[in-house]
Order: sequence, then structure tokens, then C-alpha cells
Amino acid sequence: MVNNLLFQAGEVVSVSRSAAHSFSKETLDVITLLAGLGVEGDAHMGKAVKHRSRVAQNPDQPNLRQVHLIHSELFDELHDAGFNVGPGQLGENITTRGIHLLELPTGTKLYIGNTAAIEITGLRNPCAQIDNFQSGLLNAVLDHDEDGNLIRKAGIMAIVLTGGEVAPRDPIRVELPPEPFRKLERV
Repeated sequence: MVNNLLFQAGEVVSVSRSAAHSFSKETLDVITLLAGLGVEGDAHMGKAVKHRSRVAQNPDQPNLRQVHLIHSELFDELHDAGFNVGPGQLGENITTRGIHLLELPTGTKLYIGNTAAIEITGLRNPCAQIDNFQSGLLNAVLDHDEDGNLIRKAGIMAIVLTGGEVAPRDPIRVELPPEPFRKLERV
């Protein structure tokens, strides 16, 4: 499947941020990515980890979760299953369309808009808070492949390589890392 991703491009559907450690984030007209830090004004911005459970384990570990992306196709799937979920509501900073985010390998670079560049670090590991948002949603964002392996569908995480403004309708260009590709793991 990765070969089909070589010429993949997409676009930004929505951008969001929250200064508080809230589950959902406010959708905005534009966000600013800061190199090595994340989304300006977002609670998860910083060189060291900001996710509460990870801070409790080791506050000095690097922040591999500076930017959270979700493909809007997931919202379509969830809507078909009876859920009402829109951009920013699952805590993502960038909602995309047209890119198979979950199939990209670790280290993939995404060039967004005119200047921003991010590098994919891994998968978001959805937690029980999702069920507090809408009952049954956690099971809807988890699946299993034909071998019984867990599939996490709640988005991917990235670090910011080059800062810049990101807004809806910005193009996204995919650059795969050198082979051999490493499958995304939770971060």
C-alpha cells in the first residue's frame, strides 16, 4: 500500500488549538506552527512532553506529540456509525482530507501550505476520555486487522520541523522517508 502513497497529496480541512488541557479544541481560521515546539498557544506546545499521563511518568522526555492530525474521512465513518463528531472535537490540531494518514510510515514529512513542515512520529493512543465525549466512541475509533492486531484510528502525532501558518484549504504534500519503512506505533 505504501507505493500508492508516493504521489499522495491532500488538504487541510480545519485547524484547532486549546490553551487548556481540554478534550476538544476550538476551530480557528489559522494556527501557527513553531519549529521544535508545536502549535502556538496550544497546551501541548513545548520541547518536553506536555501530555499529562506522560508528564507524570517522566516530564523530561521529548515531546513527540506537538501536533495531532486526524483525517476527516474518520468523521465520515463515525457519522455513518451514528456518531456526531466534527473537526477539533477529538482534540486534533489539523484535520486533513485526501491523505491516508494511518498508512504513512514513521518519519514521513508533511509539507503544509507555504512554509510549514512536520514529521510524523506515531499514532495517537485513544483513551477512555473519548467515551466521556460520546458513549461508545472509543470502540468506534479502535479496530482489529485480520490477524487480530489492534488498529488505532484516532489520528497521528508529529513534531514541527519548519514553522508557519496553517489554514483550511492549505495543500499538504507527502514525502516518504527512506526505506525500509517503519510502521506507525503509538506515541
